[in-house]
Amino acid sequence: MLRLNRFFAVFATLVLLVSTPLFAAAPATVEAVQEPAWRDRDGVTVPLAAGMELKSGDVLRTGQGARAYLMLAEGSRVKLGEAARFTLHTRSLQPERAFRGALDVLAGAFRFTTGKLWKARSREVAIRVGTATIGIRGTDLWGRTDNDGDLVALLEGRIEITRAGQVTELARPMTYFDAPRGRTGAVKTLDPVVFRTLARQTEILAGDGAARTKGKWRVLAATADSEEGALELYDRIREAGFAGRIRPRAEEGGGWRYELLLGRFSSAAEAEVAAARLKAATGLKPGVGR
Repeated sequence: MLRLNRFFAVFATLVLLVSTPLFAAAPATVEAVQEPAWRDRDGVTVPLAAGMELKSGDVLRTGQGARAYLMLAEGSRVKLGEAARFTLHTRSLQPERAFRGALDVLAGAFRFTTGKLWKARSREVAIRVGTATIGIRGTDLWGRTDNDGDLVALLEGRIEITRAGQVTELARPMTYFDAPRGRTGAVKTLDPVVFRTLARQTEILAGDGAARTKGKWRVLAATADSEEGALELYDRIREAGFAGRIRPRAEEGGGWRYELLLGRFSSAAEAEVAAARLKAATGLKPGVGR
């Protein structure tokens, strides 16, 4: 009975996510995700999924080889690289019109690019990258924090960086603030060839197997002939960081078959790549379809 109740609870949650009206814009949504990745909220961990709405306090984590694109309500995009930890903080009541908040990059690489309408909207965004805090003035920047220290590169616009009482302004594109752990930061020139290598850490390219909000291809991860078997597979897939869901199918001779699906891939080729990643993480033998 407990298994059956949980099975229906899974479907009830999915229905609410799809059908609940939105009376206020979410501060951010997941635009694309190259799994595995997770969202931690109020002590509960779920896989990150394309189209998922985020709220203040959510912690996002990406696994090895993973990426994620987030779209803030006011139009800016945040890109996260692999092994990243990121938190969004905001109290804005209408974030699509006036965004006030902070983006915490706790680990890994990121890229922040303002939307085309940034001048027409009110925005006060601070980005914390490890020990450095960045003030944004309509810009495009790339950064990373790890055990070696913090790095923030200006691609366009202007930023002001505060770290350990030191305030540094970057106003010239293709310069970066290099702050090794325990040492004073310095401004340096960014070689375009070096930046292309850095940028790949946060980019999702064609053929990476990312799920996107408008994708129509699916991965059939596995099938089960019982609710218990379906739930066991569901837990296995989602704990690995893949946003699986259960779809029941009535059998012609009676009874039910349960399909475990990953969705929202833009092509069969993208779905095939995601299927291979799922197989490597779980040992399952998934297929691809629409």
